[in-house]
Amino acid sequence: MAHEMTEGRRAALVRLSVQIGVSFGDLSLLDEALTHPSYTNEAKDDIPHNERLEFLGDAVLELASSTYLYAHFPECSEGELTKMRASLVQSETLARLARQLDLGSYLLLGRGELHNGGADRQNNLENAFEALVGAVYLDGGWETARDYVAHQLAAEALSVEKTHVARDYKTTLQEHVQQKRHASISYKLIGETGPDHDKRFTTRVLIGDEPMGEGTGRSKKEAEQQAAAAALDRIGLG
Repeated sequence: MAHEMTEGRRAALVRLSVQIGVSFGDLSLLDEALTHPSYTNEAKDDIPHNERLEFLGDAVLELASSTYLYAHFPECSEGELTKMRASLVQSETLARLARQLDLGSYLLLGRGELHNGGADRQNNLENAFEALVGAVYLDGGWETARDYVAHQLAAEALSVEKTHVARDYKTTLQEHVQQKRHASISYKLIGETGPDHDKRFTTRVLIGDEPMGEGTGRSKKEAEQQAAAAALDRIGLG
């Protein structure tokens, strides 16, 4: 249920909507997204807080980030995409994005929460960002929310890609085996499927004579990298 905003609060939220590049038809959704439960608990009026929008925004954020990664990183495997998404939507990343938007200064907090540094608490900022995404979705629909999340995550995704994709799994495995096991590494092509224009190769990596992992890719090179990644996971170095 919406509540009547003061003119000062409304003006502040209009400034914020301009800053984040989203025009809200229903500004009360943005107000709700930035209202902490502690504020509601202290208020005499029945003011909605942001936990429900946070719940919705979390789901929207996962789908929007998955859509973005799927579209922008076509060479990445499912495992790589999963790791990238986990990094993108982790608490630290979302709180950092919230700080960049200065959401903390717009949060309505209870007196105790405010005096205890709640405006810059990671959990509060993460929740506020998720609730903001939920508000954008309810107000503007899926495409608006998807585009907003993509805009926010673009720079983060490039950083995450360097961490999770640029890693040379074969070299890492080779170095580990040379240092710890003093054994040979070999890669064996064990499967080939699909038409000529859309081949999938499956490769097994062996350390000595022991099979340690399998991987599939659009090229033999990619399949070997995925097999090495599987071996590193098995060893505990993934």
